[in-house]
Parts: sequence; structure tokens; C-alpha cells
Amino acid sequence: MPSLPRPSSGPGSRYTARAATTRHRPNQHTDIATLAHRLTTRDLWLTRMLHEHRVFTTPQIARLAHTSLRSAQRRLRTLHQHAVLDSFRPLTQTGSAPEHYTLGPLGAALLAAHAGLDTAALGWRPTHTGRIAYSPSLGHDLGVNDLLTHLTARTHTTPDTGLRLWLSERSAARRWGDLIRPDAYAHYRDGDRLLPFFLEYDTGSQSLARVEAKLVGYAAFTTTTNTRPALLIHSRTQSRDQALRHRLAEVPPLRGRC
Repeated sequence: MPSLPRPSSGPGSRYTARAATTRHRPNQHTDIATLAHRLTTRDLWLTRMLHEHRVFTTPQIARLAHTSLRSAQRRLRTLHQHAVLDSFRPLTQTGSAPEHYTLGPLGAALLAAHAGLDTAALGWRPTHTGRIAYSPSLGHDLGVNDLLTHLTARTHTTPDTGLRLWLSERSAARRWGDLIRPDAYAHYRDGDRLLPFFLEYDTGSQSLARVEAKLVGYAAFTTTTNTRPALLIHSRTQSRDQALRHRLAEVPPLRGRC
């Protein structure tokens, strides 16, 4: 896929050393039953998406589920006030980052109740948002989500186009971690055509040899499962894209290569 220039801020940019600010939340004590009646189908869908994909920015959520950025901001503020969502804003080298949303304590409790689990079994801890905000992989994770929310949003203008399935890195690892560890797995539909694909979101932090070595795992996956999903390697800069193309063009054909 053609590379994009590195943005100066936001998804894919260079975040500072994990310094972050969080928003104040009014003290509210809402029980799960009362909260459930206040939430829309879209709200519940968003909590499930945040459980799966961990963090979205306001513009990403607007693409996924709203008609405008302003309507997204209004609803997200309400969900934050009711502790359905948590939020933080990381410091950047230049400019300011958008609000970043994660699953909040009551959102996690609601999902856990629906699944008949407690929040710990769901994988949520009180430190959930802090661990994401200070994670060294935050920029990478946001880049993956930014790319795939753009693909998902195409369905707003062309109903037969867009993502029909999107699994996170964690979900893909649970399924195929003994062979491959993609950054995402998705199905993209364009009319009657359906394209299953794995995503490798290349930030340039790994050597070209390391990226090349991943092809062996994808070849093994194709042979083992007798399926041939596409492999999309997305690079962030034109120079990195050209270097990858040159390197991979010299790779000998692999049996069962994707």
C-alpha cells in the first residue's frame, strides 16, 4: 500500500515519553441496571469495540459511529461522565493530541455482566487506561486503528464497501499466535468481492530483515490452513516503502507464500 508522510501529531506521530493528562470526572454513582437503560445500541457497540481494540481517538470514533465530529464529542463527554469510558490526552512533541478514549470502569462492568464474568476475568483492571497511556506501543496501535477506521468509514458513503470483520492483534494472537502475530486481521468488502487480509503496520522501528522474516510465518500459515488471505504491509514513509519493496522483491519465492 502506498506510504503516507509521517504526521506531526496524532496517530502515527512521535509521542513524548508517555506523559499524559486525564480529564476530571464528576463523582457519580450509577448502578449497572440504571446505566444500561441510558445507553444506546451504538454506545454498547463502542464499549465492545474499545474492549477489542483498546484505544480510539475522538476522530476515529467519529468515523466509526457518528455523522460528525461534534456529535461524537458530545456523546463521548456524556459516556466519560458516567464512567462508561475513560480518556486521556498524551503530550506530543508539537501541537496537541486529540482526546484518547479507553474502556472505563462502568463500561467494563457492563460488558462483564453481559458475559457473566467479573471485570478481572474480562481482562480489565483499574490501571487499564494508565497502562495504555504510558505504553511504548501507543503510537503504533493508534496507527493501526487509524488506518482501519478509515476503511470502515467507507461504508457511510458506499454501503457495500468497507470492513465487515476486524480482529485486533490480541485476538489474532489467540487464534494463530503459534504461526503468525499480525497487527490485525480483517475482511474488506467491495461490492460482491470480499478480501480477507492480515495487516503488518510497519513503523520503521524494525530492520528490513525482521520484516522479511515474517513472510516465513505467513507462508507456514497458508500451508497449514490451506487458505490464502492477503498480506498488507503498510509503511508510514515513502522512503521506507521503497526500501521494503526493494528488499521483498529480492526474496526467493516461498512455498505457500501469501
